[in-house]
Amino acid sequence: MYTIVEIKGDKEGYRCGYCGGSWGKVSYGMWSHAMTVQDYQDLIDRGWRRSGKYVYKPVMNKTCCPQYTIRCHALNFQPSKTHKKILKKIKKFLIKGETPVGQCDDGCDGVLKEFRGFFEPLTSSLQRTVAIAAGISQALLKGEPMDSAFGEGREVPPVSPVKMQQCQVEHPVISSNPEETEDVRPATSETLREEPASSPAVKGPRHAPKPGEGADPKKPQCRKAKDLRKERRQQKEQRRQDGEALTSPNPASNQPKNLEEFIADSLPDDALHRLEVRLVRSAPPSPQFRASFNASYQLYKLYQMAIHHDPPDKPSESQFKRFLCDSPLEAETSPDGPEVGYGSFHQQYWLDGRIVAVGVIDILPNCVSSVYLYYHPDFASLSLGSYSALREIAFTRQLQKQSPKLCYYYLGFYIHSCPKMRYKGQYRPSDLLCPETYMWMPIEKCIPRLETSTYARLSEDPQAGDANALKDLSRALVLHRRTVMPYAAYARKRKGSSDEKEVEHYASLVGQTCAERILLYRA
Repeated sequence: MYTIVEIKGDKEGYRCGYCGGSWGKVSYGMWSHAMTVQDYQDLIDRGWRRSGKYVYKPVMNKTCCPQYTIRCHALNFQPSKTHKKILKKIKKFLIKGETPVGQCDDGCDGVLKEFRGFFEPLTSSLQRTVAIAAGISQALLKGEPMDSAFGEGREVPPVSPVKMQQCQVEHPVISSNPEETEDVRPATSETLREEPASSPAVKGPRHAPKPGEGADPKKPQCRKAKDLRKERRQQKEQRRQDGEALTSPNPASNQPKNLEEFIADSLPDDALHRLEVRLVRSAPPSPQFRASFNASYQLYKLYQMAIHHDPPDKPSESQFKRFLCDSPLEAETSPDGPEVGYGSFHQQYWLDGRIVAVGVIDILPNCVSSVYLYYHPDFASLSLGSYSALREIAFTRQLQKQSPKLCYYYLGFYIHSCPKMRYKGQYRPSDLLCPETYMWMPIEKCIPRLETSTYARLSEDPQAGDANALKDLSRALVLHRRTVMPYAAYARKRKGSSDEKEVEHYASLVGQTCAERILLYRA
């Protein structure tokens, strides 16, 4: 089984969809008539990607928006708060049919709308109570008579020393000293309680309560929040030193849910919707793929028109096949590989018996590689792009149990210069591929470099180079007149002008290993 490719060469000056209207996109491409999964694994680890059978590599130091290959360590992935919200949102939709509404572009108006009820005008009686309380507080703080808080001609109700003390607690003086400000406690339910009402006609001196006699003498006196925090820290430190667990007696009960547990949460019997994810092989097409082809294509057409504003005639069936169905990858199996085998697949999301989303993926020896996702526009608010990525990470972890070396999830290209593409960096831990050494670097170390320059050498070792750089062009394989031969033999037989520079450029991009395995078609 061989990989057979045909050089298409440099493609320059075509429109970039990332920086909006620029014509500075530059890439190098080749057409793949057939490709083994191992060869494609090695190629994407050198910055290549496929679109149908067309395999291309961005010219990183020339293109307007450098595209860095990104991979996620699937086994160590932990869903973030944002990811958990998405998973819960999907579950809520499946149970009750609720979908989020009123989301805004800037991410803040939606929050204001959600909590707008808290800022509605208070009722007149409540407004007066709040105003009086605030006035009493200010009068006490300034040392002014309390009747100034009520205005002229208003009767001042008698206030006991206990109530005065409560007002001082509820409205403390905010010191300029940060340490003192830290000690300020908000009013609790205890401080808001009042002593039993007494008749205003009863005259006589009022005395402060004795220690321990208050609203609830059975409870201990209140302590400063700062002292409580300090005590908790000391207790935790003591438990650490003693080797005790910091959780409850049953540690398993307090462990956070992993990704699989969020996804596998069972739905109640009366759930409104049912979601099923089916994996079907797209190349060569399986019977299940053929049976669902028309529904899948109609969904793609609807997606392209609604999301990408394509005219109705542009997302044709032939274009759909070339882009998302055709693949150069051969279907392969291995004794230590996953049960489904290697190659190109579609993950179909069926909601109540109809397809609502499709994730196009490649299963390779070391990874699951995401190619594309399209979905029904009616479900755009469910964040299906992020949800499908989480499902694909979980799927990678499932395959790893069958094939130990299959442990990465490739998200395609990370483009730091395009804010809309930075979301891929949220699936951590993740690495970016250095465009010069082809070494993987943690994304946290790469971001500062990319903030400075759109194109950057990501490797921190200035002496490091390409370990798989082209060293001997003569050993590169060529397919000429249906015969496989090394380039040295082909060069001797070739008549006409030399194509050495063209072949050398190709071989330097695929690397020495792939150049010795891949058959380069020459007419």
